[in-house]
Amino acid sequence: MTLLTVWPDDRPDEIALRTEDPAVITGELGRLGVRFQRWDLVPDLPRDVTPEQVLAAYEEPIGKVSAAEGYTFVDAVRMTPSDEPGWAAEAAEARQKFLAEHTHDDDEDRFFARGSGVFYLHVGGKVYAVLCEAGDLLSVPANTTHWFDMGTRPDYVSIRFFHDDGGWVGNFTGETLAGDFPDFDTLTAGRY
Repeated sequence: MTLLTVWPDDRPDEIALRTEDPAVITGELGRLGVRFQRWDLVPDLPRDVTPEQVLAAYEEPIGKVSAAEGYTFVDAVRMTPSDEPGWAAEAAEARQKFLAEHTHDDDEDRFFARGSGVFYLHVGGKVYAVLCEAGDLLSVPANTTHWFDMGTRPDYVSIRFFHDDGGWVGNFTGETLAGDFPDFDTLTAGRY
């Protein structure tokens, strides 16, 4: 289940809210302008699913979101654990890219078709950690300060929505706050 954890931004050891209740999550995030939805999952996506297969499987909801939000480019990404040489370094590099606090000039919409990841939103003196799992669509508005953690052994398939094919460019704040809060592995310990 999706998990929302909220802390004061200056007290990472003081949990203000921790909930798996979808109505509470939707309400809390909605106050921030963040859209949270649950989609029905396409059953039996193969472990080695290609981006093309993911996009075809979710064609209808992708079309609805794209039309409603004006998205012109959609892609799918997959991170699957492997014992292949170099995979661990590749995964660590991918994870490190967005672990630091940043913003984007565009909305960041992501749907998890499989697996999970945590978006941390730093808004109004609080940090909101949204553990997104399969079936979750999260829309982070442009210029919202945030970071993303896929964990030390990333395992997810997600669909990303863009207003142009340039993708999301991170505007990093230089703040080190992200390192003070529980990471993906800590938040998910005992869940999987």
